[in-house]
Amino acid sequence: MKIKNRQEFLVVLTIAAVALFAGVNFVFTPLEGWWAGRQQQIKHLRDQIKEGNTLIAREKLDRGHWADMESNALPANMSQAEQQFLNALDGWSRDSGAQITSIMPQWKVDSTNYMTLNCRVESDGDLSALSRFVYDIEKGPLAVRLDSVELSARDNNGQQMTLGVEINGLALLQNDKK
Repeated sequence: MKIKNRQEFLVVLTIAAVALFAGVNFVFTPLEGWWAGRQQQIKHLRDQIKEGNTLIAREKLDRGHWADMESNALPANMSQAEQQFLNALDGWSRDSGAQITSIMPQWKVDSTNYMTLNCRVESDGDLSALSRFVYDIEKGPLAVRLDSVELSARDNNGQQMTLGVEINGLALLQNDKK
């Protein structure tokens, strides 16, 4: 090879190497990052669409559940709500055979739309009575939720037990019972 051709070849080879280096570092790598970000965004949007379609499909069920909650919520009047709650608690106690030993209600206003009646209830009885009591609370029509359940034995055989539950009742302020 002649020196002139060799020099031109090396210049072209150097220019090609610099162009390749610049292309990889300044074009391909940022495009690859952009593409990966774009794919992640597309996946996120597809997940949101899937979630939206699920919500649309469940609309009747959710609206029915909300209508049940509205119709079974405690009244906005605190004294009426406490009376209704205590009457329901008394009924659940009588139906199950559990003996209520203490009730500690406390109101909590969390929002302008609703408030909750937080109540700590202690009761005694055998396992079947206490489990029936918990079942009645959970399955009753009143808009209440069990937050915690504590069960302990009062005797060595486990025949007499104590149940401590924390119950929250929902009172809607704007949409009182119709």
